[in-house]
Amino acid sequence: MKALISVDMEGISGIVHSSETNPERYDYQRGRELMTAEANAVIAGVLDAEPTADVLVADAHGTFRNLLPEQLDRRARLVRGKPRGLNMLAGLDEETDAALFVGYHVRAGEGPGVLAHTMNGEILDVRVAVHAPGEDVTTTGRSLGETGLNAAMAGHLGVPVVLLSGDDAACAEMADLVPGTVTVAVKEALGMAAAVTLHPEEARDRLRRASADAVTRRTEIPPLALTGPLGVEVDLASPHTIDLATLIPGVSRAAGARTVAFTAPDYGTAYRLILLLAQLATIRPA
Repeated sequence: MKALISVDMEGISGIVHSSETNPERYDYQRGRELMTAEANAVIAGVLDAEPTADVLVADAHGTFRNLLPEQLDRRARLVRGKPRGLNMLAGLDEETDAALFVGYHVRAGEGPGVLAHTMNGEILDVRVAVHAPGEDVTTTGRSLGETGLNAAMAGHLGVPVVLLSGDDAACAEMADLVPGTVTVAVKEALGMAAAVTLHPEEARDRLRRASADAVTRRTEIPPLALTGPLGVEVDLASPHTIDLATLIPGVSRAAGARTVAFTAPDYGTAYRLILLLAQLATIRPA
């Protein structure tokens, strides 16, 4: 079998502050080590259940160059660097049997959640609505963060997300999307930069056991499928980003000063446009 492990950083046990996730801050190296160790625990769990599995690990935080290659379990292959197709899910395809999300966080505006956000600080909300032919495309959709957006992209390719780890808010978000997904709460969020956290070794033990169980149960967990046509609304923090976004064919200003909207024939198209908007949000006025 083939498994993709997407590893973010904010939801790793012990991490509560941006000084531990930002390459320019003093505590980042320790954060990288914690992140790599949790990735290794999940790799081990997958291979406990499926010793011949092909395991890809997608570094899915920030620069996508956080996991320490020399410390990663040598039985897995690492997807590293950017830009790249499918972003946090690079390496995923229709041949993948299971996706596992490690170190994830709750979406912007929810919480309490440790370091809650959606993609970057410029994306305030993403709403996706499934529409029947002829239905009003302005109908309010469901708010999705990185967990939901990525799970739906995996579902578009027919791949179930069998495991998610992070704080309790991230686990609740996943459970609401796909109740059958195995979740591991490695910390209880007290706020944006505070949590009651498991000891890292305890978190790894739980992740290894849960990953083995999740992979064994993969045929029981349905993919999150959002079938087109889809209406998408994105709330953006910067007026400059909105100006840039409306240069994309099919993207228009919607009700409210912060919102742009578009329709997509399928989720794969919608996902890529959302990723493009996130990239535009990093461009500052000249």
